[in-house]
Order: sequence, then structure tokens, then C-alpha cells
Amino acid sequence: MEVIHLILHYLSSYYWIPLLLIYLGVILTVLIENRNPTKTIAWILVIVFLPFLGLFLYYLFGQKFTTEKRLEKINEHQLLRIQQEWGRLEPIMEEKLQEINGRIGNLSRVYTFLKNERLSFPSLHNQVELLINGEQKFQRLIVDLLAASHSIHMEYYIFEIDTIGKEILNILEKKAEEGVRVRIIIDSFGSPNLHKYLKRKKKNIHFSWTGFLPVTFTSLANSNYRNHRKIAVIDGKIGYTGGINIADRYINLKENKGVYWRDTAVRVVGDSVAMLQLNFWNSWMQASSEPFHLDKSYILGVEVAGSEGNAAVSYVSSNPGSKGPYNMEALLISIGEANKKIQLVTPYYIPSEELETALMIAAASGVEVEIILPKSSDSFFVQHASFSFLKPLLKRGVKVYLYDKGFIHAKTVNVDDKVSFIGTVNLDTRSFYINYEIAAVVADPKLCQDMNQQFQIDKGHSKQLTLEGWLARSKWKRGIDSLCRLLAPLL
Repeated sequence: MEVIHLILHYLSSYYWIPLLLIYLGVILTVLIENRNPTKTIAWILVIVFLPFLGLFLYYLFGQKFTTEKRLEKINEHQLLRIQQEWGRLEPIMEEKLQEINGRIGNLSRVYTFLKNERLSFPSLHNQVELLINGEQKFQRLIVDLLAASHSIHMEYYIFEIDTIGKEILNILEKKAEEGVRVRIIIDSFGSPNLHKYLKRKKKNIHFSWTGFLPVTFTSLANSNYRNHRKIAVIDGKIGYTGGINIADRYINLKENKGVYWRDTAVRVVGDSVAMLQLNFWNSWMQASSEPFHLDKSYILGVEVAGSEGNAAVSYVSSNPGSKGPYNMEALLISIGEANKKIQLVTPYYIPSEELETALMIAAASGVEVEIILPKSSDSFFVQHASFSFLKPLLKRGVKVYLYDKGFIHAKTVNVDDKVSFIGTVNLDTRSFYINYEIAAVVADPKLCQDMNQQFQIDKGHSKQLTLEGWLARSKWKRGIDSLCRLLAPLL
């Protein structure tokens, strides 16, 4: 008893010593990791000024866990798998790059970048279709799913078991019973209900699924890394990507009394679907214990090529193990080559310094730079943090519009009506550095015109934010912006 009493007395009197050592150890860890200085300072401020809570947040979201190193090794291993094939196709890809250059000039550099980084080969024979909101996407997707005869591969961050979710699940189960090979990747954090449902469901021999980076008590720290992609590949020849998850809120029906949801997806048929299939395969091989061989029966796009379309399509994908923030880098190349205009739509704007600088330089050099953001976001902190980044843009001539018809969730960029990005990538730190993301890079006059037309429609449902208007906001709102900005590197 006396020993216990002495221990308790020591802890009550000198508790600050082990606590101080823990704090110093964590701060040293942050410094040793050689982070971006802004992010380093942000984490140190959180740890110091939010006692205990700051340590907990750092444990969950701050550390560079072995997950990233493991993902880097997986990326290297998968790169070796395609290295030989890439070398064989090099002369063909160079010819295609020259043709793309003839169509869009120096903007073709983004396709060269994707080829050199072994992210996507340049393809020319594609049909592309812009799909606005869930109403258009699900109508097309359901028809394609019902017509599937070989395989269905789907990779989604959010897959709800609601009206549209149940309808698609029923189709998938029916197609599996017919002998179609169905594989689904869902993010375990974004789709917890479907994760539980599929775990209880009796397995069909042709229906398999996997949860991406499951979140358990022992893996809470890894919950920071999420698969934010939205991919569907049907029979290896039809592909979908964009911002639209599988959930009723993406469909603006009269019976859905929620907020109007504006989003964008793209449907692709042709050569490039092989690369979308490869991206799905990469994710599946990381997450599933049931590997499959990606042979020609799954990459039909190469065989169905011909006169079906003339769009140049590549894909830019990135994840926490990538050598660089590829999605941001591809955007920077396009912004740097813009001559007339840049149209950006994003629900979350927490830019890197590189992106912010590139947009300001483009606007100052005479390029019309326009960006549409939601007037009201689904995240209080992100909304105010985003507003804190707008003043420098406005001062340099960037035109900012606040969408007020509902919530704009689209993630699109249109450069000079020559190259468009449609994908899952928000203009924020999380999409650039932390999440699994993908975007289609499309050079097609018709699609780019459609993108421009939709941008004008969205502008009609928006109010332009001027520098005077930003400064006229109350001081307390601007103060909240500044406070939330401190958390920007962590959001």
C-alpha cells in the first residue's frame, strides 16, 4: 500500500514530466517527417493548443504511417508489371501524342506527362458523353448494366442502400446469377451500410466484393486514407467516372425534398477504357484476397476501337503512395498552357500554394479564369477555410461565382475549350495528397463545348463575388475564415 501511495503521490506531483516527454516526442516526430512547412506548423499548433485532443487528432490523421510506405511499394510493384508492355507500345504512343499535339497544340503536354509517368497511354478512338446530375448518369448506367454480358467492375466511395442503390444492387445480383462476373470495391468508411450488408449476404460464385482500407479500432489511424474514386467498367468497353456516387441525393426528383444536387460524370466508350479497367484492377489487387488475371477478356476496349469516336482520352490517378500529386501536377501543366480561359468547378477549394499561384499568374497574364464554388457547403470548416483563400484570387482578377441553386458537387476543369478534366478530384489538399482519386482528361470539341455550355448554365444560378463584396462581409465571418484556414492543411 505504501508503494502504491508513493507512486500516486509521484504521479500527482510530477505528471507533467511524462506528458512533456510525450509532447516533445510527437513534435520531434512531426519535424523529422520533413513535411511541408505549412503542414508542420499547423500540426504543432494543433498539438500545443488542443491538449490531449491534439494528440488524438494527430494519431488519427497526422502521422505518416507504414500504410504510405506499403502503398509506395505496391505502386512500384504494379509499375514493374506494365513496364514491359509500356516499352513495346512506346512508338505507337509517340505517334498518338503527335496527333494530339496537332489538335490542341501545347496543351498536349498533359498527355505526354501522363505517358511519361506511366499513368495512362494516350488514346484517340473514344466516344465521350457528358452526364449532368444523377438523373442522366443513372439512366445510362442502368441500361449498360442490364446489357452486360461478360463483366461488371464498380469502385465507389459512397454506395447507399437506398432506392437507387437497391435498384443497382438487384441488377448486379441478377447479372451475377446469369454468369456475368461482378466485382465491387467500396470504401469501408464511405459506405458502411453496404459493407455490413455485403458481409451478411451469401456469396454468389460470380459476385465478389471488397472493402477498401477497413476501419477498425486497431486501424483508426489509417482512416485518413480513403478511396474517393467513382469508377464503373462494363464488359471492358464502357467506362464511367466523375463526381457522382450511388445515392438518392444525386437524383433531383420531386419526391426528394433535399437540397438540389449539381454534379457531373462522363461516359466513355473506346480504347481508353482499358486504362480505366487497369485502375480498377490496381485497386482490387491492393484490397482483395481474391485476385484476378487482367487478360484480354477484361480489356475489350482495344479490340472494339475503330471509327466509334475521335476523342483523345487519358486518365490521371493518384493515391497516398504516388511519387507525386499527379492530379495537381496535370492541372498545373494545363493551366500553364492556357491561352484564353480556364473554367473550374469544385465543391471544396483549399488549394496548394502551387495551384493558387498558377491561377493568379494565369489571370494576371490575360487568361480569363473563372471558378464556381457552392454558396453553402456541407462542411462548416471547409466552407470558411475556402473563403479565406478567395481574396488573393479576387485581387488578381480571378472571377469567383457562388452557386446558390443548391449544392454544387461537380469536379471539372475546362481549358480553352480544348482539354477538360472530369473526375473525383476536389481542389484541396486531401484530394491532391491523401485520397485515392481519378479524373478523365478529354480533348474533344463537342464535350468541351458541352462543358462550356453547362458552366454558363451554372453561372446563371450563381452570384459573382467581387473583392468589394468579400471585404463587405462581417469581421466575425472573416475572423472565422482565418481561424478555419489554420486547419486548412489538415482538412
